[in-house]
Amino acid sequence: MARPRQFDEERVIGAAMDTFWRHGYEGTSTRDLCDSTGLGPSSLYNTFGGKRQLYLRALERYHDTATAEQMEILAGPGPAGRRLRALMVHAVDTDLAAAEADPHGCFAINAAIEAAAHDPDVKQVVRRTFDRVEGAIRTVVAAGQGAGEFRTDIDTRTLARQVQSAYYGLRVLSRAQDRRTLLSTIRATLTTLSAPPEGAGATAAP
Repeated sequence: MARPRQFDEERVIGAAMDTFWRHGYEGTSTRDLCDSTGLGPSSLYNTFGGKRQLYLRALERYHDTATAEQMEILAGPGPAGRRLRALMVHAVDTDLAAAEADPHGCFAINAAIEAAAHDPDVKQVVRRTFDRVEGAIRTVVAAGQGAGEFRTDIDTRTLARQVQSAYYGLRVLSRAQDRRTLLSTIRATLTTLSAPPEGAGATAAP
């Protein structure tokens, strides 16, 4: 009979995610993972198969937790513009608060920059995270177009990607910019989505 595991696997993945998030894949050693998870090297490898496999599990955990929070904000009450603003302001405030103690930004962005270009499995997980966020933003944009909040001369996918680009850009800029500057970027982004004044000749989206 196999011996039962003497640790909480979900806790271990959470601890590993935090370690990778803070130090990056290359900057994290097996010793770092052992220290943060409380596991010995043999337990770590026997259970997860190695550092790379544990990194992928950590990215999956981030996908499940971080995107769930983003989905909740986007699905909240109120006009579409207010929900998009809430998403971006939440990211700015979260990242600025974290920067005071230990700046490490968005784990998915970090992974995209560091590892996705040369690791197709990492790219797949990161892409899935980005696609899920894009889909939720696109739903909100469509609602805003239907309510007359947003312009309809540009299709929902293009507008959603514009918002998403601004959103992830803010998460990078928050490492070096102040809140006032970041909020002005949010205002400018939402302004570009706004429906033109009545009679300005907007056309239906393709």
